[in-house]
Amino acid sequence: MKLNYEGFTIWLDCNRHGAIKFQYNAQRDSGSAPRNDRFFLDPKVPKECQQKTAKAYGHNYDRGHQVPANHLDYSAAAIKASNTMTNILPQAANMNRGAWLLTEEIIECYRDIDELLVIGGVIWGKNPADDYFVQSHGVTTPDAFWKVVVRGIGQDEQAIAWIVPNTQEATKKNLDDYLVSVETIERLTGEKLPVADYAKQDKLTQSWMIPKGCNKS
Repeated sequence: MKLNYEGFTIWLDCNRHGAIKFQYNAQRDSGSAPRNDRFFLDPKVPKECQQKTAKAYGHNYDRGHQVPANHLDYSAAAIKASNTMTNILPQAANMNRGAWLLTEEIIECYRDIDELLVIGGVIWGKNPADDYFVQSHGVTTPDAFWKVVVRGIGQDEQAIAWIVPNTQEATKKNLDDYLVSVETIERLTGEKLPVADYAKQDKLTQSWMIPKGCNKS
């Protein structure tokens, strides 16, 4: 099920009651609308297709955003939409506030240089040991999350890709360990990503550096 919200798109798997993919364009930072603290179910989505509740997860897992509010701060409505539970999945706290957050900070800085295409999604895996939220929320815990960021056009197109494990060990300092090629993500997920063929093979050895003086908020 494809869900179009202001500023971003989510693809929802009704059987898993959660997002399988997201996409948005990160444009120059032009706003500072405040973050919304309230999480909620989407009244337009059938109940059987989404999580049972918007309550916090517990077990040291955050309500982790696929599309972050900070990249939508040009619009209070878009920020509010980012807290819809269709955009939320259980993320290990250290991962959500660590490696995953650093990918968001990189996007926050580079969107002021180029408009960015951001596509990401979920690798569910088959690990029942961390499926704490099946009864409470109706959702299993993903094993990992992937993200691809594309900048530039034509011969100048560049892409960076990560697969970030959904573990407490996925801190900021480990982000470079999670770099992969776009081709690897396509092979694992079956997705055909809109990246130039010549850029799909590249696996960077270092994530894009945060430019000096960048305001990450």
